[in-house]
Amino acid sequence: MNNNSIINSIEVFDDESFSSHSPIDEHTASLLAEIFRALSDPSRIRIISALAEGEMNVGALSEAVSLSESAVSHHLRGLRQMRLVRTRKVGRQVYYALDDEHIADLYRRGLDHLLHG
Repeated sequence: MNNNSIINSIEVFDDESFSSHSPIDEHTASLLAEIFRALSDPSRIRIISALAEGEMNVGALSEAVSLSESAVSHHLRGLRQMRLVRTRKVGRQVYYALDDEHIADLYRRGLDHLLHG
């Protein structure tokens, strides 16, 4: 499965169509599972939580989440392949940010669910 097609292949539902929509097909379920698999690592969640506050370079992320720069870079590569994170280059510095507000929303809703108990 091509990681670049995962996000593009999922039909977008608004709240009204989501509540009245029949269960998703197997292909869409598989693509969505890939997204949740990418989010299933605590270190990646911590990186996403830091990026939810704004863009950062690897050094700042490393410090924020208390992981080595190598480990952060490794996780960012996977998150970027899944199109959950995007980059912006300024000279030799690369800044990372969440790809869009949907990613921040997934993170916040998951956290809200956990805290809601």
